[in-house]
Amino acid sequence: MPKRFVAIWFLSLKTDWFLLRNPGLKDKAFVLAAHDHGRMVITAANSIARSQGIDKGMVLADARAILPSLEYFDDQPQKFSRLLESIGAWCIRYTPMVALDMPDGLILDSTGCAHLWGNEAAYLDAIANRFNQFGYHVRLCMADTIGAAWALVHFGENKTIVQPHEQLKALMNLSPSALRIDPEILERLHKLGLRKISHIVAMPRSALRRRFGTGFIRQLDFALGNENEPILPILPPVPFQERLSSLDPILTLTGIEIALQTLLDNLCLRLYQCGKGLRFASFTCFRVDGKVVKIDIGTNRASHQSKHLFKLFELKLNSIEPGLGIELFQLDGSRVEEINPVQEKIWETTGGLDDDGVFELIDRVTNKMGANCIQRFGPDEHYWPERSFKPMDSLQEKIVSSWKSDRPRPVHLLARPEPIQVMAPIPDYPPMLFRYKNKLHKIKKADGPERIEREWWIEEGDHRDYYQVEDEDGIRYWLFRSGHYSDKNYQWFIHGFFA
Repeated sequence: MPKRFVAIWFLSLKTDWFLLRNPGLKDKAFVLAAHDHGRMVITAANSIARSQGIDKGMVLADARAILPSLEYFDDQPQKFSRLLESIGAWCIRYTPMVALDMPDGLILDSTGCAHLWGNEAAYLDAIANRFNQFGYHVRLCMADTIGAAWALVHFGENKTIVQPHEQLKALMNLSPSALRIDPEILERLHKLGLRKISHIVAMPRSALRRRFGTGFIRQLDFALGNENEPILPILPPVPFQERLSSLDPILTLTGIEIALQTLLDNLCLRLYQCGKGLRFASFTCFRVDGKVVKIDIGTNRASHQSKHLFKLFELKLNSIEPGLGIELFQLDGSRVEEINPVQEKIWETTGGLDDDGVFELIDRVTNKMGANCIQRFGPDEHYWPERSFKPMDSLQEKIVSSWKSDRPRPVHLLARPEPIQVMAPIPDYPPMLFRYKNKLHKIKKADGPERIEREWWIEEGDHRDYYQVEDEDGIRYWLFRSGHYSDKNYQWFIHGFFA
């Protein structure tokens, strides 16, 4: 399939934008002006001002002398570059590859996109009509190369569609200025009588390179398709992406669900064939009014199961507001990973952390409650209880050391030990009672002490003597005394709860 590009030229981007923001200027002559060597020079003029002989490049003082009622505004180039970028992002609904052509144009890589609108002519009409509805005056052309599309949109007929491999024929009668070359080279071409591209194409390449340089040859090759011209898209293309346009705007939740299921089936089939699965995906809805609505999901393990992924999106579908209708749906697999098949065992009925059902349950919970609502912890090589475990990066991370099971440990360990008031005989007897959160607990059973020394290579401090105790209600606690009993500064703490 040959590459196809669309060049869009905004004939009066700045003044059109001002009219959209200030409808009261519709019947008035106005211009935009900027400082240039101490003078205010006009950078853009609306059609009424141009009809009075006022145009771009004139000194503002001279223009106001011609038309005293002329209104002017300060030009802000940065604002209009951001405007053009936002318009380019809006054009993502027509193709995933949109690039800026500063200062007043866009380049669309429309390869494989036009058939969604019927044909290439209908594709250009759809884009032009939408911009005209918004209030922008545009010209569009389509060709196999960026250079040919740009040349025809600026020097040819509006909505010209160059058939595949016929860009040379379409460019022959255009001026060399359509090749986007330096003014100095253009002036030398005119002096030599080379006023059409057909005159240049007929000349030997060696002579052209010697007289005009390699840059000129490169621009000519870009237009003719002899060399591929790079394109820098506004948004980097996503390798795994599916798009679905609708003939009529979608307004119902059922229609959105059907579109999502269709996109998921297509994308998951591609992922399955590549041996990959989704870790993060976005479902984007382009509305008729120009607004974009997007919802995201993430998985704890790569998956290409369409039904499971649909359930994750289904939790968030109610947040999509269709407005006047959705005209295009897009599903992006922005993060994918390899899927390594798990070896099944004959006599095991569950797969532990490798069980797909476990991962699917965790995915549903995390997408509903938040990514940090479920965490996995593994053992760490430390004696100090607070440091004896660490959060794991994922459910599939391998544990390199084993849990210490020679001594009982509480199922609930407090993040920080909390001080308590204790009555205990001396010297190393367990407590008889303790007060925690203003409640007195009488101890019926106790075991200990278990001494845990502080890790001196990390920090200095007292050791701890831990006791397992059980109160009159049968609840078991993990208590410790920090320091020797004989020390005047010893303290008692509660550090955890047993099952």
